[in-house]
Amino acid sequence: LEYETDSNDVFYVRVDRTRKVPITVLIRALGYGTNQEILDLFGEEPKILASFSKDTAASYQEGLLELYKKIRPGEPLAVESAESLIMSMFFDPRRYDLAKVGRYKFNKKLLLKNRIAGHVLAEDVVDQTTGEILAEAGTKVTKEMADAIQNAAVPCVWIQTETRNIKVLSSMMVDLRSFVDIDPAEVGVTELVYYPVLSRILSENTEPEDIKEAIRRDIHDLIPKHVTKEDILASINYNMHLEYHLGNDDDIDHLGNRRIRAVGELLQNQYRIGLSRLERVVRERMTTQDIEGISPQSLINIKPVTAAVKEFFGSSQLSQFMDQNNPLGELTHKRRLSALGPGGLSRDRAGFEVRDVHYSHYGRMCPIETPEGPNIGLINSLACYARINQYGFVEAPYRKIDHSDPANPRVTDEVVYMTADEEDNYHVAQANEALDEEGHFVRKNVSGRYREETQEYERKMFDYMDVSPKMVFSVATALIPFLENDDANRALMGSNMQRQAVPLLMTEAPVVGTGMEEKAAVDSGVCVVAKEGGVVERATSREITIRKDDGNLRRYKLTKFLRSNQSNCYNQRPIVVKGDRVEEGDVIADGPSTSNGEMALGKNPLIGFMTWEGYNYEDAVLLSERLVQDDVYTSVHIEEYEAEARDTKLGPEEITRDIPGVGDDALKNLDERGIIRIGAEVRAGDILVGKVTPKGETELTAEERLLRAIFGEKAREVRDTSLKVPHGEYGIVVDAKVFTRDNGDELSPGVNQSVRIYIAQKR
Repeated sequence: LEYETDSNDVFYVRVDRTRKVPITVLIRALGYGTNQEILDLFGEEPKILASFSKDTAASYQEGLLELYKKIRPGEPLAVESAESLIMSMFFDPRRYDLAKVGRYKFNKKLLLKNRIAGHVLAEDVVDQTTGEILAEAGTKVTKEMADAIQNAAVPCVWIQTETRNIKVLSSMMVDLRSFVDIDPAEVGVTELVYYPVLSRILSENTEPEDIKEAIRRDIHDLIPKHVTKEDILASINYNMHLEYHLGNDDDIDHLGNRRIRAVGELLQNQYRIGLSRLERVVRERMTTQDIEGISPQSLINIKPVTAAVKEFFGSSQLSQFMDQNNPLGELTHKRRLSALGPGGLSRDRAGFEVRDVHYSHYGRMCPIETPEGPNIGLINSLACYARINQYGFVEAPYRKIDHSDPANPRVTDEVVYMTADEEDNYHVAQANEALDEEGHFVRKNVSGRYREETQEYERKMFDYMDVSPKMVFSVATALIPFLENDDANRALMGSNMQRQAVPLLMTEAPVVGTGMEEKAAVDSGVCVVAKEGGVVERATSREITIRKDDGNLRRYKLTKFLRSNQSNCYNQRPIVVKGDRVEEGDVIADGPSTSNGEMALGKNPLIGFMTWEGYNYEDAVLLSERLVQDDVYTSVHIEEYEAEARDTKLGPEEITRDIPGVGDDALKNLDERGIIRIGAEVRAGDILVGKVTPKGETELTAEERLLRAIFGEKAREVRDTSLKVPHGEYGIVVDAKVFTRDNGDELSPGVNQSVRIYIAQKR
């Protein structure tokens, strides 16, 4: 539904982007047929009165047909088909699903209490069930009063404005706790509930157990997954009252209106698509098969479901090959937030506003770490302390401020996580504001934020305080020391370039760090961390054994010379020795780019800024020969080569040492199977895996026939198709893996045997 008004104050609605109709047509179709009913519902609204002039319908049926004509032009008109169309379009849970987050946002926007708080009542508010007066005319509605009115299921409230009194409609959602003495979580209720359904349940059941049972049974009606009639009416009402300063318009770039869809939800959507296809197949088969021979196996084919999931992991824009250049690259890639992909934006259509830093990014998304180029601002990184809540909104942590003494508030150590739209209601003090021992602000005026304003406010205005100055930035940015002295563009480049550092042979922790190094290294998952406390019994390059405090042994296997996605060497080495005492959570083995459990992306060389005989003219750099001799910047790279033995038309290929026309010298490093031995040094052109392919029998010439007659059977009709080291490559073989059909390994069709060789080289 899209609402719009023209210059004459006529209020129109578009349904599913079709032609616009006056809003009163939609209201009639929802069951309020006559003009008088509509005026009784909304009050004497100028926009409603103006819309009557454009509205030809005058009853429920006419309204339905008028709407049906616009949505389905050219189809025969019938009240029944119009009714079923409207029902299936708006109120059918199978057609669309608001999901938890949709219902949450609808409630947040349309709740009566949020719209009337802070305004003056024009008439008494009366509880419909008890007849008790909840609030008298002329009183200004407080937050508590608004809550009480909301939960008394009052259908409408009259509010005074400067020009006229207006009628505010409720969306009829109430808190379950104000009607029954039940813990909502116990019956699976996590949201406000729909009052008409709740009142029906309460009138039909009196016993607490029956009520609980009824709530569990009707949970989908209590928390509707679709839009209710009251929602539509309340949204029309909300829209008309914006000019009276009731409610507010939304900012599309505010993080309260943008949510994260994590991998589980994306996968769930693919499953849903797969299952709906499966359902279609089952229905078709049920109609065609005879009833006697029917069985679940014959009806159900799981192909559509597996295909949908495989398609998601195989070809979705958001299913990416992990950046494994170094542990920081890995960690950053897993914390990335993208506005691209299915259901998102496309880079060419995204404007400047979407890419810009918004004040609600504070503590949630890093303002610095984003790619340079066409994706700038569309791909962001999660801030250090941010987390994602159940609805997919990003939350940031804040310290609560205690107002027991209003003149001198005290900052507590209680941490509260808030979403961006919750934070908009409070003033937040900056993290490095001076406090005394008790936690009181030292200065009278304190620097802080309120929405997009950053300035000094009186200390009594603050409700929360930032937890840390680095909560604004992402992990990669927080690893830059003295960040506040950097130009933002350079900091952006620095954040992005740290991820490109190659893991070195000898790592060295930075002399000047920020304190994030250890956390980043451990959380990236490349270090081995002790799961329980104990004493090291044995530490070798491949395994660490720890005698736990309860006397049992625990073994930790280390990965050795593993190839990462970017062909770097991922290798772990122990940093504890026999007899060391370790506690739970201690790092016991370093991974790539880590040193003693700290992130160590580079080195601490001595650098001189000076001229030297003109050799550093035009940004040239002079290096000491010792950098090469002492292996300061040496790294190991591992390449993978694969040979497959397939079935060909002329017979199967074979992996063998017996290769025609190859001398013994070329075969000296191959084992009896024809596979290179581990530890062999190889250069370009050397054979890694010996393989022969059958050659087609050709017509023999007279000479060949004569030779064959004299020397007996000619060499087998095979040609050499061995896997050789490509041109320009060299190194040492660190691993060889053999996969065969007989061992139950999954190979692609037509392949009988596959051999993978890993070659490491120092650079």
